Amino acid sequence: MAQVNRVTGKGRINRAKPVSFTFNGKSYQGYEGDTLASALLANNVKLLGRSFKYHRPRGVYTAGSEEPSGLVQLETGAWTEPNTRATMVELYDGLSAASQNCWPSVRWDVGAVNNAASRLIPSGFYYKTFMWPASWWEKVFEPVIRKSAGLGKCPEENDPDVYEHRHVHCDVLVVGMGPAGLAAALNAGRTGARVIVLDENASAGGSLLTTGEDIDGKPADQWITDTLSELEAIEEVTVLTRTTASAYYDHNYITALERVTNHNGPRQNGVRERFWKIRAAQVVLAAGAHERPPVFAENDRPGIMMASALRTYVNQYGVLPGKQVVIFTNNNSAYAAAIDARDAGAEVTIVDTRPSPSGPAFEAAQAKGIQVDAGFGIVATRGKHSVKGCEIAPLSNDGRTVAGNSILIPCDAIGVSAGWNPSVHMWSQARGKVAWDPAVACFKPEFCQQKVRAAGSGNGTFDLAGCLAEGTEVGMAAARDAGFDGVAKTPIAASEEAFDLRPIYYVTSRKPVGESKKAFHDHQNDVTAADIHLAHREGYVSVEHLKRYTTTGMATDQGKMSNVNALAIMADLRGDTIPGVGTTTFRPPYTPTTFGAMAGQNAGELFHFTQKTPMWDWHSQNGAVMEAMGDFLRPLVYARPGESHKVAENREVKMVRQSVGIYDASTLGKIDVRGPDATKFLNLVYTNAWDKLKVGQAKYGFMLNERGMIFDDGVTTKLGENHCHMTTTTGNAAAVLAWLEDWLQVEWPHLDVYLTNVAEHWAVCSLAGPNARKVLEKLTSLDISAGAFPFMTMKDGKVAGVDARILRVSFTGESSFEINVPARYGQYVWEQIIEAGREFEIIPFGTEALHILRAERGFVVVGQDTDGTVTPMDLGMGWIVSKKKGDFIGKRGFDAPEVVRSGRKQLVGLLTDKRDYVIPHGSHLVEMATQAPPVKTVGWVCSTYWSENLGRSIALALVEDGRACIGQTLTVRNINGDAEKVTLTAPVFYDAKGERAHA
Repeated sequence: MAQVNRVTGKGRINRAKPVSFTFNGKSYQGYEGDTLASALLANNVKLLGRSFKYHRPRGVYTAGSEEPSGLVQLETGAWTEPNTRATMVELYDGLSAASQNCWPSVRWDVGAVNNAASRLIPSGFYYKTFMWPASWWEKVFEPVIRKSAGLGKCPEENDPDVYEHRHVHCDVLVVGMGPAGLAAALNAGRTGARVIVLDENASAGGSLLTTGEDIDGKPADQWITDTLSELEAIEEVTVLTRTTASAYYDHNYITALERVTNHNGPRQNGVRERFWKIRAAQVVLAAGAHERPPVFAENDRPGIMMASALRTYVNQYGVLPGKQVVIFTNNNSAYAAAIDARDAGAEVTIVDTRPSPSGPAFEAAQAKGIQVDAGFGIVATRGKHSVKGCEIAPLSNDGRTVAGNSILIPCDAIGVSAGWNPSVHMWSQARGKVAWDPAVACFKPEFCQQKVRAAGSGNGTFDLAGCLAEGTEVGMAAARDAGFDGVAKTPIAASEEAFDLRPIYYVTSRKPVGESKKAFHDHQNDVTAADIHLAHREGYVSVEHLKRYTTTGMATDQGKMSNVNALAIMADLRGDTIPGVGTTTFRPPYTPTTFGAMAGQNAGELFHFTQKTPMWDWHSQNGAVMEAMGDFLRPLVYARPGESHKVAENREVKMVRQSVGIYDASTLGKIDVRGPDATKFLNLVYTNAWDKLKVGQAKYGFMLNERGMIFDDGVTTKLGENHCHMTTTTGNAAAVLAWLEDWLQVEWPHLDVYLTNVAEHWAVCSLAGPNARKVLEKLTSLDISAGAFPFMTMKDGKVAGVDARILRVSFTGESSFEINVPARYGQYVWEQIIEAGREFEIIPFGTEALHILRAERGFVVVGQDTDGTVTPMDLGMGWIVSKKKGDFIGKRGFDAPEVVRSGRKQLVGLLTDKRDYVIPHGSHLVEMATQAPPVKTVGWVCSTYWSENLGRSIALALVEDGRACIGQTLTVRNINGDAEKVTLTAPVFYDAKGERAHA
C-alpha cells in the first residue's frame, strides 16, 4: 500500500533506505528514521488497538514516550513484547507488530460490548461487585477477571537476549538533550567536569528537531551537530542517546535504561539493553514538557492527537496525519502546528476557546488563509474506527458552558493543546516539591533537598532563548558545586511570544456529565470526567483517594498528561484551586523498564547465587538429598540405595542417640566481633548478661526486635578479651549482620566494635552422640574429657593435624563437639572423622534428623517455632532475659500491653491419642471438635515429627495460656478437615534434665 500521507520534502527520514514491516499480518513500507507510529500514519493506518477497559478504538496520540494509547504487541515468540509504545519503536526491516486487547480483530472486537455496558462498570465497580454469591468467586468471577485483565501477552519462552549493568560516577548528570540540556552539558563539560548527558530519543535536539529555530546564527540542525561534536571531543563527557533516565533515588543515585540494539530488531548479537546505575555529584534535569490535552466528549478517537505531535510527524517524519485538520487549542503554541500542517497541504481550521486571540501566531495563521473559530470549543466528534468530523459550538464567556448552536466540521485529524506540563517526574522521585504557576497553568519544580537543578521547559521556561540561558546557568552552577570552574557562554536565539494561555481543562457538552458521551482525561486507564464526578459524589475527594478510586495516573504512562486535568475537574467540583487539591508522587520508573535489563547479567543461575559448603562433593557422592536454606543448599537426609527418606531419617536419629553421627553445620551464620566495646555490644543485642563470660566460654542468647519479639538466636563464644565469635541461624545470617551493622553505624557509632562476616571462612563438623568423644579422641591430642572440657566451652587445638576451634555445644541434646576448621580443610577433616568413626558405625545425618532430635529435646527453631510475635517468656525461657543489666534491644517492648496481657500463646508439647498420627504442620487447635465452623482456634502446630526414638509422634505448638493448660486435651483440625485429640505436655520429650549433653 502506498504511503499516502507522506509529505514531499519534509522530515529527517532517509528516503533512500525503504524499510518493510508488518502490522496485524499486513505488509507495509516506511523509511529508515521512522518510528512504527510515523510509518503507520504514513500508510494511513490510524486504528492501532483497543482501550484497556471499554475496548474503544485507539490510535497514536503523541510522538514520544508519554504515549498513552498507541500500544502494540511487538514481535513474536521469545522476542515478543507487550504494551510497546509505537511512538518509541524505531522502524527496522522485518519488524512485526500487532494490535492487542482485541479479539478476533482490532476492527471487530467482541470486547467492545464493554463500551455498550459501560454504565455497569464505572470507576470503583470492582469494589462493589463480585461480592455475592461468595461461592462464585473462585470458579466464575476470578477466572473471568484474570482472562480480561491486562492488555498484551507476555512471552512464554525464556528471554534469549543479553543485558548488562554499568556502574558509573560523574560530577554532573544532565537528563535531556534538548536546547537546555545541550547548553547545560556543554558548559559543564568545558570546565573539565565528568559529565554524562543522556536522552531517551535516537537523536539529540529535543524540540529543535521539530521547530528548527536558529541558534547562534546557525540553523538548529547545524547547532546540534556542532554541539555534539564538541561534547564528544571532550574526554570526560559521555553522550548517551536512546537512554531513558528511569528512576531517581536518594543521594543522587539515578538509574537509566539504554536501548543498545533494539532499533536493529531481535536476534542481534551482543547486548540488547544496558542498565546504567549512576551516582552523580550534581544533577541537571532538562527533561522537557508534555503538551496537555483538553478534555471533551469523544476525545479518544484514532486521528485525534496532540498538536505538537502532529507538528512532529509533519516536520520530523514527513507525515501529514490528515488532509482535513482541526487544531483545537486555548493557547498560541498550537498555531505553529496549524501553519505547518497547512504548508504540508492540509486544509486547516483552528478552534480556539479564547474569544479574542491575537499576536504574531494568530496573524501568521490568518496570512496562511487558516480559518480561526474564536470562542468555540469541540463538544463532540464523529467516526467509528477513526475521526471523521467534529462538532464545535460557541462557549460562554467563562468557557464553562455551551452558548450556541453546534457546527459540524468534516476532518480526518484533530490536533489538541490545552497548555504544557513540565516533566517533573524525576524531580518528584527525588522528593522535590512543585509549585503551581498560574501564569502558565502548570506545576513547576520549586525545592529539592538533593543536589539537583531543573532547566528549560522542564522548569516551566517555554521560550527557546530562556531555555538556552537557563541551561547554561544551571550547567555551570552544577559544575562549580562539583568543584570545577569556567566561563559560561550562552547560545543566542530569538525571543518568542508568550503562550497567552486561557486555562480551560474540560469542555462540557450540552448534556450533564454522566449522561453525555465519554470525555476521557486518562486515555490509558479509560478514566472519564464522569468518573471524577462519581468519586466526588461518593466522598473520594482527597487526591490520594481520587487516584486510587478512579485509577487515574496509575497506568504505565504515570499520568504524564492526565493528572493536571483530573486535579482541575476535582478542584472545580470542590470549589477549590488545583494546588488546593494537591498532587501525588510520581513513582519510578519514568517509563516501563524491561525486567531483563533490571536483572542484567544476574539471570538464570546467577540470579540467586547458591552457596555450597566445603563438604559439598562428599555429600553429593554419598546419597545426600539437598534442600535450600537461606543462600545454601544443605543435606536434608542421606538416603541409601532403596531407602525412602522416612526410613533414612529414622535410621539417622536412632544412630545419633545410640552411637554417633556427624552433621555439616557450615551453613550457620558466623560473625567475628572485635573491639574494646565488644562486651557492651553483646549486652545491647542479646537479652542475657555477658559481663562475666570468660575467655574460652560460650553462651546461648536471643536477639529481639524493638517490639521485644524474638528475632534470632545463636551461640557466641569469647575468644579473647575483646574478641568474640557469634553464630546465627542459617536463613537469617545476612539479615542479622545487616541489622547489627545498622545499629552500630546509626544508633551506636560511639561503640568501638567491628563486625566481620566469617561465614565462608570456617567449615563446621558437628559430631554428636554418646560415642562422639571417643571418635574425636582418635584425632586430637587435646584433653577432651568431660572434666577438662565442660559443656559450653571452647578449646583451640589440632584435629587430624589441622588447626581447629572446638566448641562443646549441642542442638541435638547429645554430647556434641562442634569442630571449626578453615574452609579449605573442611572436606579433609570431615573424611578423617568419618574414617575414625567407622568402628562406632558413624553416620552422617541431615537437617531433618537434626530437627527431630532438637524437637525431642524441646529446642526451638527461630522462624519455625516463632513467628515475629513470640517473646522468650512465651517459650518458657524467661530465665534468658537478664533482670539486672541495663538496656538492650527490645527491653522496652516488654512493657507493651500486648506483651504482658493474659492469654498469649505459649510453647507447649503435644502428644496425639493415636501414637502413629503425625499432625500436619500448621494445623489449628480448637477446644471442641464438634463445633460447626467458623471455629475459634486457640493455637497452632509449629513443629511436628515422627520420633523413632520415642516410637510415637511428637509436636510443639503455640497455645493460648499453654503452660496453664498442660495435661488438658484439645482437638487438632487440619486443612483436610481431620480432627484428632491431643494432650498438652511440657515441650520436652527426651532427657528433660539435659544430662546427655553434659556427659
